Amino acid sequence: MFKTFINAFKVKDIRLKLLFTLLMLVVVRLGCQIPAPGVSQEFVKAMMGNIFGEDGVGGILGRFTGGSFEKMSIFALNITPYITSSIIMQLMTIAIPKLEEMQNDGEDGRKKIASITRYVTIGLALVESGAMAIGFGSQGLITDYNALSVLTVIAAMTAGSAFLMWAGERITEKGVGNGISIVLIINIISSFPEDAKTLFDQFVLDNSVAIGVLNAVLIILVVLVLIVLVIILSDATRKIPLQYAKKIQGNKMMGGNTTTIPIKINTAGVMPVIFASSILQFPIIISQMVGYSGAGWWNEALKFMNARYWFNKNDFIYTLGVIAYVAMCIFFAYFYTSITFNPIEIANNLKKAGGFVPGIRPGKPTSDYLNTVLNYIIFIGAIGLTIVAIYPYVFSGLFGASVSFGGTSIIIVVGVIIETVKQVESQMIVRNYKGFLND
Repeated sequence: MFKTFINAFKVKDIRLKLLFTLLMLVVVRLGCQIPAPGVSQEFVKAMMGNIFGEDGVGGILGRFTGGSFEKMSIFALNITPYITSSIIMQLMTIAIPKLEEMQNDGEDGRKKIASITRYVTIGLALVESGAMAIGFGSQGLITDYNALSVLTVIAAMTAGSAFLMWAGERITEKGVGNGISIVLIINIISSFPEDAKTLFDQFVLDNSVAIGVLNAVLIILVVLVLIVLVIILSDATRKIPLQYAKKIQGNKMMGGNTTTIPIKINTAGVMPVIFASSILQFPIIISQMVGYSGAGWWNEALKFMNARYWFNKNDFIYTLGVIAYVAMCIFFAYFYTSITFNPIEIANNLKKAGGFVPGIRPGKPTSDYLNTVLNYIIFIGAIGLTIVAIYPYVFSGLFGASVSFGGTSIIIVVGVIIETVKQVESQMIVRNYKGFLND
Protein backbone atom coordinates (compact mmCIF):
# COMPACT_ATOMS: atom_id res chain seq x y z
CA MET A 1 0.00 0.00 0.00
CA PHE A 2 2.73 2.48 0.98
CA LYS A 3 4.69 1.51 -2.14
CA THR A 4 1.63 2.35 -4.24
CA PHE A 5 1.43 5.89 -2.80
CA ILE A 6 5.20 6.39 -3.13
CA ASN A 7 5.03 5.42 -6.79
CA ALA A 8 1.94 7.60 -7.24
CA PHE A 9 3.84 10.67 -5.96
CA LYS A 10 6.31 10.19 -8.81
CA VAL A 11 3.52 10.81 -11.31
CA LYS A 12 2.69 14.52 -11.63
CA ASP A 13 -1.06 14.18 -12.31
CA ILE A 14 -1.66 11.76 -9.45
CA ARG A 15 0.67 13.73 -7.14
CA LEU A 16 -1.45 16.86 -7.69
CA LYS A 17 -4.61 14.88 -6.93
CA LEU A 18 -3.11 13.52 -3.71
CA LEU A 19 -1.92 16.98 -2.62
CA PHE A 20 -5.35 18.47 -3.40
CA THR A 21 -7.00 15.76 -1.29
CA LEU A 22 -4.56 16.39 1.55
CA LEU A 23 -5.18 20.16 1.41
CA MET A 24 -8.95 19.70 1.56
CA LEU A 25 -8.60 17.36 4.55
CA VAL A 26 -6.47 19.95 6.37
CA VAL A 27 -9.22 22.53 5.81
CA VAL A 28 -11.82 20.04 7.11
CA ARG A 29 -9.87 19.36 10.30
CA LEU A 30 -9.25 23.08 10.90
CA GLY A 31 -12.96 23.79 10.53
CA CYS A 32 -13.73 21.14 13.14
CA GLN A 33 -11.85 23.24 15.71
CA ILE A 34 -13.67 26.56 15.04
CA PRO A 35 -16.57 27.03 17.51
CA ALA A 36 -19.96 28.10 16.21
CA PRO A 37 -20.67 31.83 16.82
CA GLY A 38 -22.34 32.68 20.12
CA VAL A 39 -21.93 29.21 21.64
CA SER A 40 -20.98 28.93 25.32
CA GLN A 41 -17.95 26.66 25.64
CA GLU A 42 -18.64 26.12 29.36
CA PHE A 43 -22.08 24.73 28.56
CA VAL A 44 -20.66 22.61 25.75
CA LYS A 45 -18.10 21.01 28.07
CA ALA A 46 -20.74 20.27 30.71
CA MET A 47 -23.33 18.92 28.27
CA MET A 48 -20.93 16.88 26.15
CA GLY A 49 -19.33 15.47 29.28
CA ASN A 50 -22.59 13.62 29.89
CA ILE A 51 -22.96 12.39 26.32
CA PHE A 52 -19.32 11.58 25.52
CA GLY A 53 -18.04 10.97 29.03
CA GLU A 54 -17.33 7.70 30.78
CA ASP A 55 -21.01 6.73 30.95
CA GLY A 56 -22.06 8.53 27.81
CA VAL A 57 -22.84 7.13 24.39
CA GLY A 58 -21.44 9.64 21.92
CA GLY A 59 -20.48 6.54 19.96
CA ILE A 60 -21.01 6.70 16.23
CA LEU A 61 -21.93 10.41 16.28
CA GLY A 62 -18.64 11.32 17.97
CA ARG A 63 -16.55 9.20 15.60
CA PHE A 64 -18.31 10.31 12.40
CA THR A 65 -17.99 14.01 13.25
CA GLY A 66 -14.34 13.76 14.32
CA GLY A 67 -14.99 15.58 17.60
CA SER A 68 -16.64 18.59 15.92
CA PHE A 69 -20.05 17.82 17.46
CA GLU A 70 -18.36 17.40 20.83
CA LYS A 71 -16.93 20.93 20.47
CA MET A 72 -20.08 22.39 18.84
CA SER A 73 -17.95 23.79 16.03
CA ILE A 74 -19.21 25.18 12.73
CA PHE A 75 -18.79 21.61 11.42
CA ALA A 76 -20.77 20.15 14.34
CA LEU A 77 -23.12 18.23 12.02
CA ASN A 78 -20.22 17.30 9.74
CA ILE A 79 -21.28 14.93 6.91
CA THR A 80 -23.85 13.00 8.94
CA PRO A 81 -26.77 14.80 7.18
CA TYR A 82 -25.32 13.72 3.82
CA ILE A 83 -24.91 10.12 4.99
CA THR A 84 -28.50 10.09 6.28
CA SER A 85 -29.71 11.71 3.06
CA SER A 86 -27.93 9.09 0.93
CA ILE A 87 -29.49 6.26 2.93
CA ILE A 88 -32.95 7.86 2.60
CA MET A 89 -32.53 8.21 -1.16
CA GLN A 90 -31.44 4.58 -1.47
CA LEU A 91 -34.61 3.50 0.34
CA MET A 92 -36.79 5.91 -1.66
CA THR A 93 -35.54 4.59 -5.02
CA ILE A 94 -37.08 1.26 -4.04
CA ALA A 95 -40.38 2.77 -2.87
CA ILE A 96 -40.89 5.44 -5.57
CA PRO A 97 -40.99 4.21 -9.21
CA LYS A 98 -40.03 7.65 -10.59
CA LEU A 99 -36.76 7.63 -8.61
CA GLU A 100 -36.11 4.05 -9.67
CA GLU A 101 -36.45 5.13 -13.30
CA MET A 102 -33.92 7.91 -12.67
CA GLN A 103 -31.55 5.40 -11.07
CA ASN A 104 -31.71 3.23 -14.20
CA ASP A 105 -31.54 6.18 -16.59
CA GLY A 106 -27.77 6.25 -16.90
CA GLU A 107 -25.54 9.20 -16.04
CA ASP A 108 -28.29 11.85 -16.37
CA GLY A 109 -30.54 10.00 -13.94
CA ARG A 110 -27.75 9.59 -11.40
CA LYS A 111 -26.98 13.32 -11.62
CA LYS A 112 -30.62 14.15 -10.87
CA ILE A 113 -30.62 11.82 -7.85
CA ALA A 114 -27.34 13.36 -6.65
CA SER A 115 -28.93 16.82 -6.94
CA ILE A 116 -31.99 15.70 -4.92
CA THR A 117 -29.65 14.18 -2.32
CA ARG A 118 -27.95 17.57 -1.89
CA TYR A 119 -31.28 19.33 -1.28
CA VAL A 120 -32.33 16.65 1.22
CA THR A 121 -28.96 17.08 2.96
CA ILE A 122 -29.51 20.83 3.36
CA GLY A 123 -33.03 20.19 4.67
CA LEU A 124 -31.78 17.68 7.24
CA ALA A 125 -28.97 20.03 8.28
CA LEU A 126 -31.48 22.84 8.83
CA VAL A 127 -33.74 20.61 10.93
CA GLU A 128 -30.88 19.17 13.02
CA SER A 129 -29.13 22.49 13.62
CA GLY A 130 -32.47 24.14 14.41
CA ALA A 131 -33.34 21.44 16.95
CA MET A 132 -29.98 21.87 18.69
CA ALA A 133 -30.00 25.68 18.60
CA ILE A 134 -33.56 25.97 19.94
CA GLY A 135 -33.49 22.96 22.28
CA PHE A 136 -30.10 23.62 23.86
CA GLY A 137 -30.05 27.38 23.33
CA SER A 138 -32.58 28.07 26.07
CA GLN A 139 -30.61 25.79 28.43
CA GLY A 140 -27.43 27.83 28.07
CA LEU A 141 -25.80 26.67 24.80
CA ILE A 142 -26.16 30.13 23.24
CA THR A 143 -24.69 32.92 25.33
CA ASP A 144 -27.16 35.62 24.25
CA TYR A 145 -30.31 33.64 23.50
CA ASN A 146 -32.56 35.44 21.02
CA ALA A 147 -33.97 34.92 17.54
CA LEU A 148 -30.95 36.43 15.78
CA SER A 149 -28.38 34.34 17.69
CA VAL A 150 -30.43 31.16 17.06
CA LEU A 151 -30.59 31.91 13.33
CA THR A 152 -26.84 32.61 13.32
CA VAL A 153 -26.04 29.23 14.87
CA ILE A 154 -28.43 27.46 12.47
CA ALA A 155 -26.89 29.23 9.46
CA ALA A 156 -23.31 28.49 10.60
CA MET A 157 -23.91 24.76 11.20
CA THR A 158 -25.95 24.31 8.02
CA ALA A 159 -23.29 26.13 5.99
CA GLY A 160 -20.61 23.96 7.60
CA SER A 161 -22.42 20.77 6.61
CA ALA A 162 -22.98 22.11 3.07
CA PHE A 163 -19.30 23.03 2.78
CA LEU A 164 -18.20 19.53 3.80
CA MET A 165 -20.58 18.04 1.23
CA TRP A 166 -19.05 20.35 -1.39
CA ALA A 167 -15.51 19.45 -0.23
CA GLY A 168 -16.29 15.74 -0.51
CA GLU A 169 -17.58 16.15 -4.05
CA ARG A 170 -14.53 18.19 -5.04
CA ILE A 171 -12.23 15.46 -3.65
CA THR A 172 -14.12 12.89 -5.73
CA GLU A 173 -13.80 15.10 -8.82
CA LYS A 174 -10.26 16.46 -8.49
CA GLY A 175 -8.64 14.23 -5.86
CA VAL A 176 -8.46 10.50 -5.20
CA GLY A 177 -11.09 8.17 -3.81
CA ASN A 178 -14.67 8.85 -2.80
CA GLY A 179 -14.61 12.30 -1.22
CA ILE A 180 -17.36 11.74 1.37
CA SER A 181 -15.71 8.49 2.48
CA ILE A 182 -12.31 10.20 2.70
CA VAL A 183 -13.75 12.97 4.90
CA LEU A 184 -15.43 10.33 7.06
CA ILE A 185 -12.27 8.31 7.69
CA ILE A 186 -10.16 11.39 8.49
CA ASN A 187 -12.75 12.21 11.17
CA ILE A 188 -12.52 8.68 12.54
CA ILE A 189 -8.72 8.57 12.38
CA SER A 190 -8.48 11.90 14.23
CA SER A 191 -9.43 10.13 17.48
CA PHE A 192 -6.81 7.36 17.12
CA PRO A 193 -3.85 9.28 18.65
CA GLU A 194 -5.88 10.15 21.75
CA ASP A 195 -7.08 6.55 22.02
CA ALA A 196 -3.50 5.29 21.68
CA LYS A 197 -2.40 7.66 24.46
CA THR A 198 -5.28 6.46 26.67
CA LEU A 199 -4.30 2.82 26.19
CA PHE A 200 -0.64 3.64 26.81
CA ASP A 201 -1.38 5.52 30.05
CA GLN A 202 -3.77 2.81 31.26
CA PHE A 203 -1.92 -0.40 30.41
CA VAL A 204 1.73 0.51 29.81
CA LEU A 205 2.81 3.63 31.71
CA ASP A 206 1.53 2.69 35.17
CA ASN A 207 2.94 -0.87 35.14
CA SER A 208 6.36 -2.43 35.45
CA VAL A 209 8.52 -2.65 32.32
CA ALA A 210 7.78 -6.35 31.76
CA ILE A 211 4.02 -5.99 32.25
CA GLY A 212 3.95 -2.79 30.20
CA VAL A 213 5.75 -4.40 27.25
CA LEU A 214 3.49 -7.46 27.45
CA ASN A 215 0.37 -5.28 27.48
CA ALA A 216 1.67 -3.22 24.55
CA VAL A 217 2.31 -6.39 22.50
CA LEU A 218 -1.16 -7.74 23.34
CA ILE A 219 -2.84 -4.46 22.35
CA ILE A 220 -0.99 -4.42 19.01
CA LEU A 221 -1.94 -8.07 18.40
CA VAL A 222 -5.61 -7.36 19.16
CA VAL A 223 -5.64 -4.43 16.71
CA LEU A 224 -3.82 -6.44 14.02
CA VAL A 225 -6.20 -9.38 14.37
CA LEU A 226 -9.14 -6.98 14.07
CA ILE A 227 -7.68 -5.41 10.91
CA VAL A 228 -6.99 -8.83 9.36
CA LEU A 229 -10.58 -9.93 10.11
CA VAL A 230 -11.90 -6.76 8.47
CA ILE A 231 -9.72 -7.26 5.36
CA ILE A 232 -10.90 -10.87 5.03
CA LEU A 233 -14.51 -9.77 5.48
CA SER A 234 -14.12 -6.96 2.92
CA ASP A 235 -12.44 -9.06 0.20
CA ALA A 236 -14.22 -12.41 0.62
CA THR A 237 -16.51 -13.20 -2.35
CA ARG A 238 -18.60 -16.06 -3.65
CA LYS A 239 -18.13 -16.45 -7.41
CA ILE A 240 -21.12 -17.89 -9.28
CA PRO A 241 -20.07 -19.36 -12.67
CA LEU A 242 -21.83 -18.13 -15.82
CA GLN A 243 -21.96 -19.50 -19.33
CA TYR A 244 -23.10 -17.56 -22.40
CA ALA A 245 -24.82 -19.40 -25.26
CA LYS A 246 -23.16 -19.48 -28.65
CA LYS A 247 -24.81 -17.46 -31.43
CA ILE A 248 -24.21 -17.34 -35.17
CA GLN A 249 -23.87 -13.82 -36.55
CA GLY A 250 -23.16 -13.84 -40.26
CA ASN A 251 -20.37 -16.31 -40.86
CA LYS A 252 -19.02 -16.11 -37.33
CA MET A 253 -19.79 -18.00 -34.15
CA MET A 254 -20.23 -15.54 -31.28
CA GLY A 255 -20.56 -16.03 -27.50
CA GLY A 256 -19.77 -19.19 -25.61
CA ASN A 257 -17.75 -17.24 -23.04
CA THR A 258 -17.52 -18.20 -19.38
CA THR A 259 -17.38 -15.70 -16.55
CA THR A 260 -18.53 -15.32 -12.96
CA ILE A 261 -20.79 -13.16 -10.80
CA PRO A 262 -18.71 -12.12 -7.77
CA ILE A 263 -20.95 -11.61 -4.74
CA LYS A 264 -19.33 -10.15 -1.65
CA ILE A 265 -19.76 -12.13 1.55
CA ASN A 266 -20.40 -8.86 3.39
CA THR A 267 -22.97 -7.64 0.87
CA ALA A 268 -24.41 -4.90 3.08
CA GLY A 269 -21.08 -3.41 4.15
CA VAL A 270 -21.07 -1.58 7.46
CA MET A 271 -24.70 -0.41 7.23
CA PRO A 272 -26.22 -3.16 9.47
CA VAL A 273 -23.88 -2.19 12.33
CA ILE A 274 -24.67 1.51 11.88
CA PHE A 275 -28.43 0.86 11.90
CA ALA A 276 -28.27 -1.46 14.92
CA SER A 277 -26.00 0.85 16.93
CA SER A 278 -28.10 3.92 16.09
CA ILE A 279 -31.34 2.26 17.22
CA LEU A 280 -29.80 1.13 20.52
CA GLN A 281 -28.15 4.49 21.20
CA PHE A 282 -31.08 6.71 20.21
CA PRO A 283 -33.12 6.38 23.46
CA ILE A 284 -29.97 6.78 25.57
CA ILE A 285 -28.86 9.96 23.81
CA ILE A 286 -32.35 11.44 24.01
CA SER A 287 -32.53 10.64 27.75
CA GLN A 288 -29.19 12.32 28.40
CA MET A 289 -29.99 15.35 26.24
CA VAL A 290 -33.25 16.03 28.08
CA GLY A 291 -31.40 15.70 31.38
CA TYR A 292 -33.07 12.50 32.58
CA SER A 293 -30.80 10.76 35.10
CA GLY A 294 -33.31 9.11 37.39
CA ALA A 295 -33.20 5.56 38.66
CA GLY A 296 -35.81 2.88 38.14
CA TRP A 297 -36.66 0.38 35.42
CA TRP A 298 -36.02 2.83 32.55
CA ASN A 299 -32.48 3.53 33.72
CA GLU A 300 -31.85 -0.23 34.03
CA ALA A 301 -33.25 -0.83 30.56
CA LEU A 302 -30.91 1.81 29.11
CA LYS A 303 -27.91 -0.04 30.53
CA PHE A 304 -28.81 -3.09 28.43
CA MET A 305 -28.67 -0.85 25.33
CA ASN A 306 -25.40 0.85 26.33
CA ALA A 307 -22.37 -0.98 24.90
CA ARG A 308 -20.22 0.47 27.71
CA TYR A 309 -21.92 -1.92 30.15
CA TRP A 310 -21.48 -5.04 28.00
CA PHE A 311 -19.00 -7.72 29.15
CA ASN A 312 -18.45 -5.86 32.40
CA LYS A 313 -17.25 -8.40 34.98
CA ASN A 314 -19.09 -6.64 37.81
CA ASP A 315 -22.46 -6.34 36.02
CA PHE A 316 -22.37 -9.11 33.43
CA ILE A 317 -26.18 -9.26 33.29
CA TYR A 318 -26.23 -6.18 31.03
CA THR A 319 -24.34 -8.19 28.38
CA LEU A 320 -27.73 -9.68 27.44
CA GLY A 321 -28.15 -6.50 25.40
CA VAL A 322 -25.71 -8.04 22.90
CA ILE A 323 -28.45 -10.51 21.88
CA ALA A 324 -30.64 -7.66 20.60
CA TYR A 325 -27.59 -6.09 18.91
CA VAL A 326 -26.68 -9.31 17.06
CA ALA A 327 -30.30 -9.92 16.05
CA MET A 328 -30.58 -6.40 14.59
CA CYS A 329 -27.27 -6.72 12.74
CA ILE A 330 -28.47 -9.93 11.06
CA PHE A 331 -31.91 -8.45 10.29
CA PHE A 332 -30.49 -5.26 8.75
CA ALA A 333 -27.94 -7.29 6.75
CA TYR A 334 -30.84 -9.09 5.03
CA PHE A 335 -32.91 -5.92 4.78
CA TYR A 336 -30.19 -3.72 3.27
CA THR A 337 -29.09 -6.44 0.82
CA SER A 338 -32.69 -6.88 -0.32
CA ILE A 339 -32.84 -3.23 -1.45
CA THR A 340 -29.40 -3.14 -3.10
CA PHE A 341 -29.22 -6.59 -4.75
CA ASN A 342 -32.10 -7.78 -6.96
CA PRO A 343 -31.76 -11.47 -8.05
CA ILE A 344 -34.87 -11.23 -10.29
CA GLU A 345 -33.40 -8.32 -12.24
CA ILE A 346 -30.05 -10.08 -12.59
CA ALA A 347 -31.75 -13.29 -13.77
CA ASN A 348 -33.79 -11.36 -16.37
CA ASN A 349 -30.70 -9.51 -17.65
CA LEU A 350 -28.81 -12.80 -17.96
CA LYS A 351 -31.71 -14.34 -19.88
CA LYS A 352 -31.80 -11.41 -22.32
CA ALA A 353 -28.02 -11.63 -22.84
CA GLY A 354 -28.11 -15.40 -23.37
CA GLY A 355 -26.31 -16.14 -20.13
CA PHE A 356 -27.09 -18.88 -17.63
CA VAL A 357 -25.71 -20.60 -14.56
CA PRO A 358 -24.51 -24.10 -15.54
CA GLY A 359 -27.10 -26.66 -14.40
CA ILE A 360 -29.75 -23.98 -13.69
CA ARG A 361 -32.49 -23.02 -16.15
CA PRO A 362 -32.76 -19.31 -17.10
CA GLY A 363 -35.46 -17.09 -15.61
CA LYS A 364 -37.15 -17.90 -12.32
CA PRO A 365 -35.00 -20.97 -11.49
CA THR A 366 -31.92 -18.74 -11.79
CA SER A 367 -33.39 -16.05 -9.51
CA ASP A 368 -34.37 -18.75 -6.98
CA TYR A 369 -30.85 -20.15 -7.09
CA LEU A 370 -29.33 -16.69 -6.60
CA ASN A 371 -31.72 -16.09 -3.68
CA THR A 372 -30.68 -19.35 -2.02
CA VAL A 373 -26.97 -18.60 -2.41
CA LEU A 374 -27.51 -15.02 -1.27
CA ASN A 375 -29.32 -16.09 1.91
CA TYR A 376 -26.38 -18.28 2.96
CA ILE A 377 -23.87 -15.56 2.08
CA ILE A 378 -25.76 -12.83 3.96
CA PHE A 379 -25.89 -14.92 7.12
CA ILE A 380 -22.16 -15.70 7.01
CA GLY A 381 -21.32 -12.05 6.29
CA ALA A 382 -23.64 -10.79 9.05
CA ILE A 383 -22.06 -13.13 11.62
CA GLY A 384 -18.56 -12.06 10.55
CA LEU A 385 -19.56 -8.38 10.67
CA THR A 386 -21.09 -8.82 14.13
CA ILE A 387 -17.95 -10.55 15.45
CA VAL A 388 -15.80 -7.66 14.20
CA ALA A 389 -18.20 -5.09 15.69
CA ILE A 390 -18.40 -6.81 19.11
CA TYR A 391 -14.69 -7.71 19.28
CA PRO A 392 -13.58 -4.32 20.76
CA TYR A 393 -16.51 -4.29 23.22
CA VAL A 394 -15.33 -7.59 24.69
CA PHE A 395 -11.86 -6.23 25.48
CA SER A 396 -13.26 -2.89 26.60
CA GLY A 397 -15.66 -4.55 29.03
CA LEU A 398 -13.29 -7.21 30.39
CA PHE A 399 -10.21 -5.01 30.70
CA GLY A 400 -11.73 -1.52 30.99
CA ALA A 401 -10.06 -0.15 27.86
CA SER A 402 -11.59 3.32 27.39
CA VAL A 403 -11.30 4.05 23.66
CA SER A 404 -13.68 5.72 21.23
CA PHE A 405 -13.01 3.58 18.16
CA GLY A 406 -14.69 0.24 17.64
CA GLY A 407 -15.25 -2.41 15.01
CA THR A 408 -17.45 -0.06 12.97
CA SER A 409 -14.65 2.50 12.72
CA ILE A 410 -12.08 -0.11 11.69
CA ILE A 411 -14.42 -1.55 9.05
CA ILE A 412 -14.98 1.89 7.50
CA VAL A 413 -11.32 2.95 7.64
CA VAL A 414 -9.92 -0.31 6.22
CA GLY A 415 -12.63 -0.52 3.53
CA VAL A 416 -12.11 3.07 2.34
CA ILE A 417 -8.31 2.73 2.35
CA ILE A 418 -8.50 -0.47 0.28
CA GLU A 419 -10.84 1.15 -2.26
CA THR A 420 -8.69 4.31 -2.46
CA VAL A 421 -5.51 2.29 -3.03
CA LYS A 422 -7.26 0.33 -5.79
CA GLN A 423 -8.35 3.58 -7.43
CA VAL A 424 -4.81 5.00 -7.31
CA GLU A 425 -3.45 1.77 -8.79
CA SER A 426 -6.06 1.84 -11.59
CA GLN A 427 -5.15 5.46 -12.42
CA MET A 428 -1.48 4.50 -12.63
CA ILE A 429 -2.30 1.54 -14.89
CA VAL A 430 -4.42 3.75 -17.18
CA ARG A 431 -1.60 6.29 -17.35
CA ASN A 432 0.92 3.58 -18.24
CA TYR A 433 -1.34 2.35 -21.03
CA LYS A 434 -1.72 5.90 -22.37
CA GLY A 435 2.05 6.37 -22.26
CA PHE A 436 2.57 3.10 -24.11
CA LEU A 437 0.07 4.06 -26.82
CA ASN A 438 1.58 7.54 -27.20
CA ASP A 439 5.01 6.00 -27.65
